[in-house]
Amino acid sequence: MSQPSFSSDWLKRLSDPYAVLGVSVAADDRRILKRYRDLAKVLHPDSYSSEETASKELATQLFARLVNPAYQKVKQERDRAETLAMLRFQVRRLSRQGSIATESETAQKLLQMTMKEAEVFYEQALVELVEHQYQPLQRFETVTQQVMELNRVYLHLKMGDLVIREKRTGLVASAEAKPIQFTPTGIVAKDAPVENYARRHYDRAQEYLKKGAWQQAVQELRDAIKLEADKSEYHSAIGLAYLKQNLTGMATVHFRQALKLNPSDPLALKYAVQLNLAPAQQNGAKPAPQPTKQSGILGFFGFKKH
Repeated sequence: MSQPSFSSDWLKRLSDPYAVLGVSVAADDRRILKRYRDLAKVLHPDSYSSEETASKELATQLFARLVNPAYQKVKQERDRAETLAMLRFQVRRLSRQGSIATESETAQKLLQMTMKEAEVFYEQALVELVEHQYQPLQRFETVTQQVMELNRVYLHLKMGDLVIREKRTGLVASAEAKPIQFTPTGIVAKDAPVENYARRHYDRAQEYLKKGAWQQAVQELRDAIKLEADKSEYHSAIGLAYLKQNLTGMATVHFRQALKLNPSDPLALKYAVQLNLAPAQQNGAKPAPQPTKQSGILGFFGFKKH
């Protein structure tokens, strides 16, 4: 690779700050800050010997003119929202033109996946790509362009979502990432960590519920339900969060779904009478008796028994 010119045209070709940093477009501020600090160490002049003058100069230029400006665009929530809106606009335009680029094998496979598969694959693919994004320095442009392509495909798949929810962690931590194993389109690998990831959303939601942060709990639980729609505890928990915001209609929908999936769901049963829900009786099943002790999620949130 020839020495980059750092001209305005060259910098414009690398205009995706998430790709420059090597982070997911769903990364939150902590993930972004951690990656930025890692790159600051990798590109620090002291990382190069006195004999590597050219590499030292290139690393300094890359950090000052590419990495640092990219971080400035995404370090604050408002800036991230504006940057992501711009990227999504570009993707929508490319989608209308039918010109979503899929030159790399990884992006081509991502494009053919369902959203459930893509959530896992996208994060794993990023981990694989950015592990040596700036080591050696000669790889950074090629890798960054591949990440840009991956980001575009992911945002194309997410076009139906009004909001890209920020995630505190990826689906697979970098230290635990395994080589990507490609599977035929429409088939989810048996060892894909979808269930564990959905459970992480659920666990974070419980912490928000405990603090009375109802809106944040709803966001986490919506993500959990997208990944696993057949878990009654996810639906009953989001039903509670909606009910606490006086959104009775939404609460009713999810409590009813929780009881459909599990007629003995304790949290849904607690509010079934209040919301005039009786799916268990309609299905010919006997409702489970109300708990006599504060336990499980009921005790966790401090609700008293009847």
